[in-house]
Amino acid sequence: MYEIRSSRVYQQHKWSMDILGYRGRRLYFFSLWSKSKKLYKVVKKVAYKNAENLPPWPPVTFKMSGNTYHFPFRFYLKQERILDEPMIRLEFAYVAENLLLRGGYRKTHFQADIVTFYNVSNMGEFFNGRHEALTLNAEKFTPKIVFERNKQKNPEKFYFHELILQSLLRKKLKDSPMNDILNYFNLKHIPEDFEILGEKALPEDFVDVFIKLKHPIGASDYLLVEVKTGKATKRDFEQLKNYIYEFGNECKGGILIAKDFPRKVLQEVSGDIMTMRYSFENIDYESEYTFEELLKMLNLEVV
Repeated sequence: MYEIRSSRVYQQHKWSMDILGYRGRRLYFFSLWSKSKKLYKVVKKVAYKNAENLPPWPPVTFKMSGNTYHFPFRFYLKQERILDEPMIRLEFAYVAENLLLRGGYRKTHFQADIVTFYNVSNMGEFFNGRHEALTLNAEKFTPKIVFERNKQKNPEKFYFHELILQSLLRKKLKDSPMNDILNYFNLKHIPEDFEILGEKALPEDFVDVFIKLKHPIGASDYLLVEVKTGKATKRDFEQLKNYIYEFGNECKGGILIAKDFPRKVLQEVSGDIMTMRYSFENIDYESEYTFEELLKMLNLEVV
């Protein structure tokens, strides 16, 4: 069983350890190197207290910022395959495009689509070696999310922000909201035909959530999701409209999800953009919540 630390440090130091990893049926690329060397299965994720004192890595301090990083969040990995594949292969096109367009913008990992996962699962050879184990006798914790900045205490308590909301929505959209979305855009598919992915890079920006067919035949159907923690603005609609135009005919529309929508702004919404209001049921903004608790409380309403 292998263990790795934060992917951000891998990127900043450009250490020569290319890692592919997947959890369930999702494939992740954790570095910017030109070759993929190994495929790992993510067995579990653990958060440790006092991680600055835990092996095998000492804290890292960067000269430019003076910031010191340690590694409380650990992945336990099991190697599945041995690879030696260049990223310029056609099979890596989805991830390679994100690497090229977003690699210079502090992006630390990229979620691949299911086609890439199937392709990589047939590359290289099966790993039949020994897995090294690292046993840590350390106290664990469950990260919490708070809604008041003065209660933030990294890494144990994180202030609610847009990336957290995006992660919640990627899971929530797989449920009943996906039926509403398909009906709105008159798409002749079922929710299970689609996968909901993280950020999709564009030449000058990125889409927050990217919905696409898992197995397109002839042509694909894309839906672009823009996420805002606060009120939506006219500029948000214009931005999403530009994204839709940039993707071309295969993009069937966009979805803007926000906490609220001013009436004046809604009057200018075009038919190719769906609006959804998010809320948390019985939320107490002075309390703290786990990710799973917020996911259960999250509601989406078509506006």
